Amino acid sequence: MTFPNEYLGMPVKIGELDHENREFYRYCAKHDLHLQKCDECALLRYPATTACPFCASPDATWTSVEGKGTLYSYGEVHHAIQGAFRKHTPYMLLLVELDTQKGKPGEFDGIRLTSNLATSEGELAPPELVKQAGIGTRLKIVYKDVDENVSIPLFAIDEDAEQPEKPWRYAIE
Repeated sequence: MTFPNEYLGMPVKIGELDHENREFYRYCAKHDLHLQKCDECALLRYPATTACPFCASPDATWTSVEGKGTLYSYGEVHHAIQGAFRKHTPYMLLLVELDTQKGKPGEFDGIRLTSNLATSEGELAPPELVKQAGIGTRLKIVYKDVDENVSIPLFAIDEDAEQPEKPWRYAIE
């Protein structure tokens, strides 16, 4: 199933054989974050795969998880190479550690998703919002609908969460 739509002027395609990602984005289209949970060891995994990276079991069940977490790391793009992103600079590439399964299976493990920083409406964050986010910022998932089958999961600053007084940011200014 490929989709004829686009996001920020770029085509959105999920191939016919990419069953795991088709399922992931099907849930995102419902604005519901689901991850695969291994039926054998009960650990969640992301990205979606055909087998558990912890025990190699091929059996998993899609499980709803809360889309809240902490900014674990980031990159701030000031010179976009992809033309569709140029008018959105600076923008943030995020690595978000979800609260779900934090510290499992080991102390430094957790479920981490890559995404972009967005407004609560699902638009790429403007420069003044980008300057507010740093490592430790509390985030929540928001969705940008592409069509009835696909929504892009993005993260916005969680205004209801307690935020660090001064999140850590790279010294670039």
